[in-house]
Amino acid sequence: MATVLDPPTDSKQPLVRRTRSTAPGGWRRHFPPLLAISPFYVLFAVFGAFPVVFSLYLSFQDWDGIGDMRYIGFKQYGWLLEDSVFWHSVLNTFEIWFLSTVPMLFLALVLAFMLHSQVRFTGALRVAYFIPNVTSMVAMTIVFGSVFAQAGLANSLLRAVGLDGVGWLSSEWGIKSAVSIMIIWRWIGYNALIFLAGLQAIPTEHFEAARVDGANSWQTLFRVVVPQLRPVILFAAVTSTINGLQIFTESQVLFQSDDVGTIGGPGQEGMTVVLYLWQKAFKDHQFGYGAAMGWLLFAIIAVFTVINWRLVSGSDSDDRAGIVSRLRLRLRLRLRLRLRLRLRGKGVRDGR
Repeated sequence: MATVLDPPTDSKQPLVRRTRSTAPGGWRRHFPPLLAISPFYVLFAVFGAFPVVFSLYLSFQDWDGIGDMRYIGFKQYGWLLEDSVFWHSVLNTFEIWFLSTVPMLFLALVLAFMLHSQVRFTGALRVAYFIPNVTSMVAMTIVFGSVFAQAGLANSLLRAVGLDGVGWLSSEWGIKSAVSIMIIWRWIGYNALIFLAGLQAIPTEHFEAARVDGANSWQTLFRVVVPQLRPVILFAAVTSTINGLQIFTESQVLFQSDDVGTIGGPGQEGMTVVLYLWQKAFKDHQFGYGAAMGWLLFAIIAVFTVINWRLVSGSDSDDRAGIVSRLRLRLRLRLRLRLRLRLRGKGVRDGR
């Protein structure tokens, strides 16, 4: 009977131990894809992470951008809290945010609901609504400046219907309204497309249930769409809050002036926090003070975002699940009732 002998082994041959570089799935396997995406991390480190860390360090320094830095600690934050112009700019920013973001989100939701309906040229309308978001805001601010001039198009339309002209660029609420209208024009299409994406994720049977139950368009919007669209509304509200509290281009271009005292329009009613930061850092060369203002603005945005989060995300997923289950139950009951009436020969006209 033949036997199979084991191959001879050399006891002197060293055992090869697998290391991280030689083992399957080691770092050599992941090195090429990591190298491919490394430019992003390099650019982010240079133009993203480093400026953030340096601005925090700079907020504790007194520096004019050329000379030596002088450490002064938290003094600039103390001066900032006593700066009346800064708090005036904070108030202006919040007022402009309220005048622009609240109506913009509502109108964007209505536009998305209309686009979700069976209308013609939906694709062309989506492109048209998104164009303002990618248009140069500097160029459009110049255009809006001529529209809101004393003899501009806005006042001409008001006088055509028998109303008095408005000092869009000279009165307190005229300035804030003009800036708010520009913000609404820029972001309403973008948020409408965000809402439209959320609407398309809602099952069609929910709309059918509301229609069978006799709900009109407004009832369907507020009682069916809004509860299920709450996460999307939360995203739009948070991003709009972050963008709305960093208004700069509209006020800076609309009220250009070489006189520092008139930056932001008459009475500095168009002065926002970022515009004031730009004035202190790049016109007055107080870079440490501007950095401290930026970090204080970051804290304000963080607090306001948390408040927004708590207000918008009022109901949890259980409430939304209950709404969905009730809509489905109503749809089943209505369809069963109509089927019975058809079988009895009574028709579906009085099926409700």
